[in-house]
Amino acid sequence: MANMPLVDFFGHKISRLIMGGNPFSGNSHIDAKLDGEMADYYTTENIKKAIIHAQECGINTIQVRGDVHILRILRELKNEGKAPMWVAQTASELQLDYNLRRIMPADPIAIYHHGSITDNYYQAGKMDELHDRIKMIRDTGKPVGLGTHIPEVIDYAEDHGWEVDFYMACVYNLYNKDRGGVDYGREPFFESDIPIMLDKIRSVDKPCLAFKILGATRRCQTPEAVRAAFEQAYSNIKPCDSVVVGIFQRDKDQIAENAKIVSEIG
Repeated sequence: MANMPLVDFFGHKISRLIMGGNPFSGNSHIDAKLDGEMADYYTTENIKKAIIHAQECGINTIQVRGDVHILRILRELKNEGKAPMWVAQTASELQLDYNLRRIMPADPIAIYHHGSITDNYYQAGKMDELHDRIKMIRDTGKPVGLGTHIPEVIDYAEDHGWEVDFYMACVYNLYNKDRGGVDYGREPFFESDIPIMLDKIRSVDKPCLAFKILGATRRCQTPEAVRAAFEQAYSNIKPCDSVVVGIFQRDKDQIAENAKIVSEIG
């Protein structure tokens, strides 16, 4: 899609819309039923089709987990001459040093620290340990990102001069203690969180990748609601920032629909 806006991301011209990988791994953030439906649909073949179609629609960058399954798919795409640029999320089930060694041969354009793991360290007051993990990513030589759902985590990293190049920032704070802490059973999403994180994104000079702008399907009731969510995000992030959105292609072409919206407003 010729009108897809691009932004410089550490020397790479990436699409301002990035395709997220949670649905590929069966992570719906809704319930076990939808997790299963995503896992059933996203065979290796269908994941590859989605990534190739995204590139045809102008989305030249994906954000996916650096796990064994996804790394295998990326290898196949590279061998077929169809590899996208990719931002690597550390895989929470793997030891970080081992995970980084597995990620590097797949040549990501950047690596970021898994957001929920970040937030667990923050909640436990183990910021020195978290900083050591950030340094491990820095040692790869790739741009380093810090994923989080908590705006105050960004404040902490900035105030302490951490070696972070960009932030992967969720517009929903699933860890807000004022709402009683984390509820893993329902994963509460509150609309009042959105402007808080968007303000935080604008407050830092570093690039940010905003994610869950559609609330993991909670803001997708109508085409108008989807477009409004995109408009809110792009009108409130910085010109150097991008948005990450996961897609579920089973029932309709969400890739083309999202790419069209961003090409018009992004």
